[in-house]
Amino acid sequence: MITELPFESVYRHGFARVSACTIPVAVADPAANAEAVLASARDCDADGVAVAVFPELCLSGYAIDDLVMQDPLLDAVEAAVARIVAASADLLPVLLVGAPLRHRNRLYNCAVVIHRGRILGVAPKSYLPTYREFYEHRWYARGDDQAGQDISVAGSTVPFGPDLLFDAVDVPGLTLHAEVCEDVWVPIPPSSAAALAGATVLANLSGSPITIGRADDRTLLSQSQSLRCLAAYVYAAAGQGESTNDVSWDGQTMIYEGGQLLATTERFPDGPRRSVADVDLDRLRQDRLRQGTFDDNRRTAGAPFRTVTFELAPPAADLGLRRSLDRFPFVPDDPARLAQDCYEAFNIQVSGLVQRLEAIGGPRPVIGVSGGLDSTHALLVIARAMDRMGRPRSDILAYTLPGFATSEKTKRNAIALAEAVGATIEEIDIRPAASEMLSRMGHPFAAGEPVHDVTFENVQAGLRTDYLFRLANQRNGIVIGTGDLSEIALGWSTYGVGDQMSHYSVNPGVPKTLIQHVIRWVISAGELSAATVEVLQAVLDTEISPELVPAGQDGKMQSTEDRIGPYNLHDFTLYHVLRFGFRPSKIAFLAAKAWEDPDAGSWPAGYPEGARPSYDLVTVARWMEVFLQRFFGFAQFKRSAIPNGPKVSPAGSLSPRGDWRAPSDGNARAWLADLHAAVPSAFAGD
Repeated sequence: MITELPFESVYRHGFARVSACTIPVAVADPAANAEAVLASARDCDADGVAVAVFPELCLSGYAIDDLVMQDPLLDAVEAAVARIVAASADLLPVLLVGAPLRHRNRLYNCAVVIHRGRILGVAPKSYLPTYREFYEHRWYARGDDQAGQDISVAGSTVPFGPDLLFDAVDVPGLTLHAEVCEDVWVPIPPSSAAALAGATVLANLSGSPITIGRADDRTLLSQSQSLRCLAAYVYAAAGQGESTNDVSWDGQTMIYEGGQLLATTERFPDGPRRSVADVDLDRLRQDRLRQGTFDDNRRTAGAPFRTVTFELAPPAADLGLRRSLDRFPFVPDDPARLAQDCYEAFNIQVSGLVQRLEAIGGPRPVIGVSGGLDSTHALLVIARAMDRMGRPRSDILAYTLPGFATSEKTKRNAIALAEAVGATIEEIDIRPAASEMLSRMGHPFAAGEPVHDVTFENVQAGLRTDYLFRLANQRNGIVIGTGDLSEIALGWSTYGVGDQMSHYSVNPGVPKTLIQHVIRWVISAGELSAATVEVLQAVLDTEISPELVPAGQDGKMQSTEDRIGPYNLHDFTLYHVLRFGFRPSKIAFLAAKAWEDPDAGSWPAGYPEGARPSYDLVTVARWMEVFLQRFFGFAQFKRSAIPNGPKVSPAGSLSPRGDWRAPSDGNARAWLADLHAAVPSAFAGD
């Protein structure tokens, strides 16, 4: 984190803007090609780009055959390099430019790395294709044996070899490596060793003529290399202007990060094109920190590298954010991807429950149904598990346990849903038992006073769970927990003899923002009766509430989100804390960008158009404070004792036996300090 930069700058929050550029090439005209490079470089500079990658041999043209051996052409290439070096003095980006360069007795196909008026180094192509349409061994020498060398080019002697890393001393985590075209097509690309040595942004300067299907192959290679290397992969291919004697060109550009496509451009362009994206260096660093096998691989497959340092001087301006940003990181915007995620989530839950029930002798599942999202979803999971096991759904023992604040609507929905899925449903009114307990405790409510404190709430929550456990004892059953990942994160449950406990839980890996979509997915499968669909839709339309405190004089029921904040924001924070360990200041920056405009970007399929909220930075920060206090400073003692249940999200689970291990007596001070320092306006007067 670069704290001296303003909060609005992407560079403050661990991002670096990169670009993959393709330009119209003038065959064997280095002077013209240098001007085309500089035109794109100036556009990149205006955009605040830190790294700009150009195609292979773009200063000469890739497809010039024996012309590349001519001294006038090679002299012109050096002059073009010198022109770019001089003109780059006032430009922000590091420029990676393709050029044929003479070195000792041979010619090399090179990536020339230029920044602010100097050549940082030159990386030669290691692997030369000489098969099918390729004939590179005729002209070039392989660069894989040139580690530790220097080269004289454009009047300077600079580091030369495939063993070069370029590290920005003032942008933590921005370390570059360059390879050329064929280098990524071999089983062990040079960029793999570079990533193990610390490179986070891997650049590929590519010629790569186009044939049917080759674009898909390049995409697969770039995606897989970025995923395997836990890196960004920036790919720029030759396009317009290259000689078409026997092949053609499409100018494909793309930027991948950890397997995720950040940006691409149209193929076969008329004129220059640039893919531009903000690479998340924090994410890459955190992925490597977590995945210890990545560094273990360095022990056996690593290689020595030289590091060339430079100072980027990142801009302080508000450049916006050039990458897609999900409001709901647990919920894909793409309908097909969302349907796939819902299918997998639901079946993970069903399979886990089936295994547990079969392993312990096939007891009857016991569940408390409230008419809310979580118990509704859990009941659907149990019903499918019964089907898969060949057991009647009447084996499901569902109970509705109305208390002092249970509404007729939610009770009616709970009963109707249980009946619709074929479960055995029974109502047990807990109010007499709760009144007796409150009276024995001397609680003011028992004397008629409207005191609805945490004791009042937990007496009801505890009795419900107590009944379920004893009913399970009596009727050869096990209690199926319904609490979800979001509630576990916030500690929004009653500990011990309460909804925190069960014999087995089906929802602990599913966040609140995803559960509603899994229910919609179950509806969309078309296997439910019209009556069941009607009840499920009523559940989806019901405000989230524990229904433990009676409605106020205004008739408004108890609202979970009024009390602890919107799950939209809490799930956003949870994802980035759990998956990446990001700073609260960065998460606040991302959340404000994601939620500031409800009309911008995409929303998940099925999300009601009339209920699309927005949140400004102050609102984001205020509710994040609540999340941090509860997640780091309060809720861990409940998580340390949660029942078994399946991990669902790749972001992680909060099981103490799984992804998350933390002290129950921790605190949130470091996280709160970061947030308060970054967004002081949200806490002025506190």
